Amino acid sequence: MNKLLAKLFRRKGPENHPWCSVIIAAAGMSSRMGGENKLMIPIDGVPVLARTLLAVNAAALADEIVVAAREEDLIAIGDLCRIYGVTKPVKIVRGGESRLESVYLASLECREDAAFLAVHDGARPLATAELIDRTIALAHRTNAAAPAVPLKDTVKIVRDGKIVSTPPREDLRAVQTPQVFDAALLRAALENVRMSGEAVTDDCSAVEKLGKEIYLTEGSCENIKITTPEDLILAGELLHRQEVEP
Repeated sequence: MNKLLAKLFRRKGPENHPWCSVIIAAAGMSSRMGGENKLMIPIDGVPVLARTLLAVNAAALADEIVVAAREEDLIAIGDLCRIYGVTKPVKIVRGGESRLESVYLASLECREDAAFLAVHDGARPLATAELIDRTIALAHRTNAAAPAVPLKDTVKIVRDGKIVSTPPREDLRAVQTPQVFDAALLRAALENVRMSGEAVTDDCSAVEKLGKEIYLTEGSCENIKITTPEDLILAGELLHRQEVEP
């Protein structure tokens, strides 16, 4: 009963929706970018991370932003928030040695009474406010949600350099971010994988290990993750296409 009452009285957002804190994972080493911090590289004149921050800032169902960053980037990210006019409450915290640890540390800095926690890659600058809101809204109904897109290529399961099976392509999805969860659920999932030492590649994987169902909403092929220099070129082309489309 106490847990139910706590959930009922958790803080509401400005528009009377359940409060959602958005964690932006931005503490990676950009190893495939030749050592340059990919989040500070401009796309059409605006740094990657600034575009990500602005998308979250424009999402109606996102109430707070917590950025997990490298220690040497803390001041620069604060400057981005000021320069580009981020108006939502922002905390910038030091990340950990892994993405999992960074998200966990950031989750501790979110509002204690937040109803939902969303985790978004700092390197996904083309996510729209509409996609973010759609995913958060689905999480309101299901407690765990993520955007995803169908795979275009056939995928093979390979062992020792040999194909061993071909899973049906219609059953496969490429999962994107933001990934949004009931706050208590995500914190429990993160603590579980930290204690077990199991390797996970995203937050959905951590929640799956608790046996919880995660629901998918329509993602976007334009919601790409910037990983290599070629991704920067593609992101610029996608932005230009958006500008010319009616």
